[in-house]
Amino acid sequence: MKKNTRVFYISEDDRESSIQEAARILKEGGTVAFPTETVYGLGADALNEKAVLQIFEAKGRPADNPLIVHVDSKESCLKLVRSIPDKASVLMDKFWPGPLTLIMERKPIVPDVTTGGLDTVAVRMPENLIALELIKHSGIPIAAPSANLSGKPSPTTAEHVLCDLSGRIDVLIDGGEVSIGLESTVVDMTSEVPAILRPGKISKEELEECIGEVKVAYDDRLHPESETVRSPGMKYTHYSPESSVILVEGEHDHVVSRIKELIVDLSLRNAKIGLLLTEESHNNFSEYLSYSMGQKDKPEQAAKNLFFGLRYLDERNIDIIIVDGSFRPDGIGMAVFNRIRKAADMIIKV
Repeated sequence: MKKNTRVFYISEDDRESSIQEAARILKEGGTVAFPTETVYGLGADALNEKAVLQIFEAKGRPADNPLIVHVDSKESCLKLVRSIPDKASVLMDKFWPGPLTLIMERKPIVPDVTTGGLDTVAVRMPENLIALELIKHSGIPIAAPSANLSGKPSPTTAEHVLCDLSGRIDVLIDGGEVSIGLESTVVDMTSEVPAILRPGKISKEELEECIGEVKVAYDDRLHPESETVRSPGMKYTHYSPESSVILVEGEHDHVVSRIKELIVDLSLRNAKIGLLLTEESHNNFSEYLSYSMGQKDKPEQAAKNLFFGLRYLDERNIDIIIVDGSFRPDGIGMAVFNRIRKAADMIIKV
């Protein structure tokens, strides 16, 4: 059923009333898209099965893809999980509020639809003040995947949300552009050695400084649809624009040379091309449609601009997006490569 999506523009004059109205809609079983520090999320009452089902319907999201539940405090987490492991408690104290999602054993109060039928639940406390106020005023845990059509690049602005979900959701809170641009790090805390299931801003090294050994339990492939996964982002197409995507990875000079070769080859086939480049590569392709992700030695810039850039180029009705993969892969750069590799139709290493 088509909905009349209301947009709340947050200003000093109506901030509290807008958030309170959005919280009321959530409590009554509606859907609200809201900003976090990572990407925009599409929220519903995590404990209301009918409300959560609206998320899947709006996004066209497969029902076995678990959702992340957002809370406003460590104490709120205890309503959802059987217990908080000692290492999880340490990570909460260090990184909450922030872009870290922890997977723990759930209580029966959390419905299967929220967890994808798993015996665990993924929980995080966002750092964005609008998100925290929304959770506080609603008085409920909010299940919220990214606020986009399933499989598309995640939304980093309210305009992205409207492009995908206008008429599919009840409310959108416009809180401006997000600060990070990539989804949270997801860590499974149910085994003796915690395991990273999805990379994000918080790195393996940062986690190990707090709790010792942490395993990497993700890869950059899409898992088979028949396989059970414990985290969002591990199965089904993710982060992909309508255009085909070619990722060229390697040292800067080699990447630039290979992109030039690709442009010649694809132009002979009359393909419309867009380029997603590092700042250092930009001057080599000034005559082509392009978008800069930022400096290659500052992967946090690529993180913030990746999804925006994919959407920017895709909106220009091109056939192929070529992505410059010469930026530094450490820290959040690992998460950027993870997202691009999952979006790419072809990966070329030079």
